[in-house]
Amino acid sequence: MKRIALLKERQASAGAASTATGSHCPASGLWSPDVDPHTVLSFFEGHVFPPFDGVPTVWRRRSPGTAN
Repeated sequence: MKRIALLKERQASAGAASTATGSHCPASGLWSPDVDPHTVLSFFEGHVFPPFDGVPTVWRRRSPGTAN
């Protein structure tokens, strides 16, 4: 279950550029796994990041202009 964060905590975590498998998504948007940067998936805030191809990975936030 998602923890309710204080406003300052949410603003600080929304700027996070990367997070690991099993962590909650800090902000809705486009994310790519480190093992395959050409794959771009959409996650909503609070979603738990899954493993990629069955392997834990680090997910990096992408800007919409780099989602080619």
